[in-house]
Amino acid sequence: MTGHAKLYVVRLAPVVLTALAAGFWFGDVQAQGPYVLRNLLPLLILLLLSGFTLYRGRGRWSGSGYRLPLGTLGFAVPALGLSSYLHYAFAVNLDGMFDGATQPAELFRYLPAYTLSAGGIGFAIGFIVGRNVETHR
Repeated sequence: MTGHAKLYVVRLAPVVLTALAAGFWFGDVQAQGPYVLRNLLPLLILLLLSGFTLYRGRGRWSGSGYRLPLGTLGFAVPALGLSSYLHYAFAVNLDGMFDGATQPAELFRYLPAYTLSAGGIGFAIGFIVGRNVETHR
């Protein structure tokens, strides 16, 4: 294994482990409901973005500049954060959030669309900030 490949594997491992843990937890919270696979889509996109960022940087997060790393982080924070927060809120019925709902699990039907939209906006903001950082260096 070359030096770049070792860096790639070592630096991608925390992202993979976090995505796996979140995926198993999402499945547990949803009780293996019909929307589990749909809710894993933001995690898959996060893994693909992270892998592409490391590939472009030859095993380093900022090896090819700051646009992709900040864009990936900008995607991860709202996509993973919003999804994790709403799964947590559902799991513990945070402040009675789901008491009056007739079908509370329907939250997970459209959650991927919301998280992907928020992640896309976060990616765009991070990408623009990274571009501005590179031009002012």
